[in-house]
Amino acid sequence: MENLGCHYLLEVSGCPYSKLNDTEYVEKSLLEAAKRAGATVVTSTFHTFNPHGVSGVIVIAESHIAIHTWPEKGYAAIDVFTCGTAACPEKAVEYCTEAFGAKTHTFVKVKRGIFDGRSKDASCFLSFEESCAPT
Repeated sequence: MENLGCHYLLEVSGCPYSKLNDTEYVEKSLLEAAKRAGATVVTSTFHTFNPHGVSGVIVIAESHIAIHTWPEKGYAAIDVFTCGTAACPEKAVEYCTEAFGAKTHTFVKVKRGIFDGRSKDASCFLSFEESCAPT
């Protein structure tokens, strides 16, 4: 089944408060994730919440990498969405899990841009060991 892109929905938990509440660290980590994925960074924007939490997005030529953190719960929701075959989003997902010191994580891969009526079959669970080859 041909698709235009892959959207990873990553949940990390058991993360240190200090990493998830440090806006500079969060931004640097997502920039590194983009680099490891082989993505082309266009721009980024991040916001710090009071009393805690960070939201931000790295716009990449291939789409985006975004995060919302709940440091008080040790949790972050991270999206890695890439289109085309130039980037390897699995590498960004793996790096984010490590960078935020997650004790546990889950992720789902959703194939995006399916136009033939089979979108109900687009989601699947994958492991980091899967190839970056296009589907």
